[in-house]
Amino acid sequence: MRKIAVIGAGQMGTGIAQTVAAQGMQVLLADIDLATAEAGKSKIEKAAGKLVGRGKIEVDAAEALLSKVVPIGDYAPMADAELIIEAATEKEPIKQSIFENAGKVLGKDAIMASNTSSIPITRMANHSPDPERFIGLHFFNPVPVMGLIEVIPGLATSKETTDRVTAFAEGLGKEVVLSQDEPGFVVNRILLPMINEAVFVLGQSTAGIEDIDKGCRLGLNHPMGPLQLADFVGLDTCLDIINVLYRTTRDTKYRPAPLLVKYVEAGWLGRKTDRGFYDYSGDVPVPTR
Repeated sequence: MRKIAVIGAGQMGTGIAQTVAAQGMQVLLADIDLATAEAGKSKIEKAAGKLVGRGKIEVDAAEALLSKVVPIGDYAPMADAELIIEAATEKEPIKQSIFENAGKVLGKDAIMASNTSSIPITRMANHSPDPERFIGLHFFNPVPVMGLIEVIPGLATSKETTDRVTAFAEGLGKEVVLSQDEPGFVVNRILLPMINEAVFVLGQSTAGIEDIDKGCRLGLNHPMGPLQLADFVGLDTCLDIINVLYRTTRDTKYRPAPLLVKYVEAGWLGRKTDRGFYDYSGDVPVPTR
């Protein structure tokens, strides 16, 4: 593939765009307007600058990467993209609208993919022009660092689409996990119940934030504790995913922890708001409970 479109210039979208551009492919980066897309490219420029400063890449490589990212403000330029990746917020109505609008310009051999972390692919494919060319392509945050991509074909997804997207993902230097179209797929089906249970443990005063995270780091040999990880993912995103699992399966083991709901209602969403289970406003994160 030579030209990719990414819809959504937030944390995930810019990470995907940076990773794809680093492999020499042209990336059309879109959002609700051109200014927002350009702000997304500025984030990529800042990230590339940090890599140069750390000696991870050369200046020429950073400049080449940035030259491949083209901010756009509408769908028309995506007509010749070979793959369109939706990387918007985990709200199904927003994603459906994107698929319908992008579908109007989707090339006859092009593929449409969603970076959803939990929403059923088969259901969303109904809002694309051709469900055979619709697939889940779940990147992990931070995209340039994480080595995994989940590929999730829907019920109608063709084998050719699955093979092409798998080859694309592997071409980015990532390992691929192939998942069936079940709620949460593989990783989040396992991860989010653990995070949710950690919030239950906190809400029931079984242990404090630092002890919960320490217990999982040292007792389970995880690189970070579940509450720290939730802050990194975004508590609103965690709540969205656990709600999808709960609504889709109707299994009460996925019911959201009340304290998680309260934090989201308070606007304490984690690192992106400088406050979640930890307060990040100072030099060292401080537990909020």
